[in-house]
Amino acid sequence: MKAKILLYDIETSPNFGAYFQLYREGNIVWTEKHWYMLSFAWKWLDGKKTTVHALPDYKTYKKDPENDIELVKELWSLLDQANVIIAHNGAAFDTKKTTARFAFHGLLPPTPYKEIDTKLVAKKFFKFDSNKLDDLGDYLKVGRKLSHHGMELWKDCLKGDTKAWNLMRRYNQQDVVLLEKIYLRLRPFIQQHPNIALMNGDLVACPNCGDSHVTRQGYRTSRVGRREQFQCQACGSWHSRPITKDPEFPRQMS
Repeated sequence: MKAKILLYDIETSPNFGAYFQLYREGNIVWTEKHWYMLSFAWKWLDGKKTTVHALPDYKTYKKDPENDIELVKELWSLLDQANVIIAHNGAAFDTKKTTARFAFHGLLPPTPYKEIDTKLVAKKFFKFDSNKLDDLGDYLKVGRKLSHHGMELWKDCLKGDTKAWNLMRRYNQQDVVLLEKIYLRLRPFIQQHPNIALMNGDLVACPNCGDSHVTRQGYRTSRVGRREQFQCQACGSWHSRPITKDPEFPRQMS
């Protein structure tokens, strides 16, 4: 069975509270209202369509516009199907925020998955001037985030403005479109990438992308031994395997 790889991005409301002075850390006196999920966009890596779900899409919105239970359940269902999830700043924001809403609504954890955070990947393996999604898209020349009028967009959505919600959907969707392009550009460089070949049940395919077109490129030598070295002809990543005499194992040199 082929691995299911989910790209996703969430948008949330801000917290509402009281403060005595602007721009001072720890200055919040109390929290009047906690945040909740506004929308999320998602796409299967091998799929063609990027989908967005937002609070106004559900019947509960008219009665209780802050009730995100149906939205959260829909995201839970997708994560439950995924073998690998990909998000930008997901480890610090999207995944933790999502899990917090699961706990809030009394949902159990979805089926375990592997996670790739493209922001952490950019930070670990590269030295970009900025690891923000928009800046990476600009530097790599694969696209930009959708521009909008700042926090006014969130304020207008909270007021129920239809045009604002439509813009929020497009903004959220573009983040996932851009995320996929950045991930594919960075993927060949990711060491210890979740082993897609193993998930697919194909032990001789590329671990990073799962494609079977790999060619032997000599050997990799360490202090304790020597391994055959391969490069994927689909994504360009490198990997090595123990030397084997299996006649079905790739031997062609490029």
